Amino acid sequence: MKRSVGMLLALCAPVLASAGEGSVIEATTATGEHVQLLPDGRWKFVDASRQAEAKRIADTYPENHLRPEAAQGGWFGTRMLMPGDKDYNRGSLNPKMR
Repeated sequence: MKRSVGMLLALCAPVLASAGEGSVIEATTATGEHVQLLPDGRWKFVDASRQAEAKRIADTYPENHLRPEAAQGGWFGTRMLMPGDKDYNRGSLNPKMR
């Protein structure tokens, strides 16, 4: 599966360059599955049930759970702040700016 998507992306590189930035491209893999190539470099299946199955499989990999979407921070080894933490979205520590 990964190989066919990789081959698809390699074959579509000239098309991606000419399609224009910010447009979604409909494509077909070597195995005949319809996918959408998104402007941010990701891809997804057009078939909703196949996409849900792919997401379920992707969620089993720990590298896909490094930082929750609602968290702040986490850059260069700093701690991640979750909503509800007293330091979450606290703004500047400068007393003149409060």
